Amino acid sequence: MNSVLESITGMDVLNDHVVATDFLISTKSGVKNYAVAITETATPRVRAILRKHLDEGINCHEKILNYMMTNGYYHPYNMQEQYKTDMKSTETSLNLNR
Repeated sequence: MNSVLESITGMDVLNDHVVATDFLISTKSGVKNYAVAITETATPRVRAILRKHLDEGINCHEKILNYMMTNGYYHPYNMQEQYKTDMKSTETSLNLNR
């Protein structure tokens, strides 16, 4: 999409928001999967490798979360602001087909 059209529709911000949200959710899923895998691993060496990846996933999740909070995409401590952000995203998504 060209930059003028993105600015008019608000999709420039939404794209960053959508990508960051998707990345956050994917990272969270990876953290959960590593945690489960650690509990099902029989060897200390594999467990250590998985624990290293788990730590990296947690660090990545924190960086994404901080990015989202800094840019106003996520408001974990202000539910009214989070609701407004979610509703704006929802309205934009619903209006894409119009």
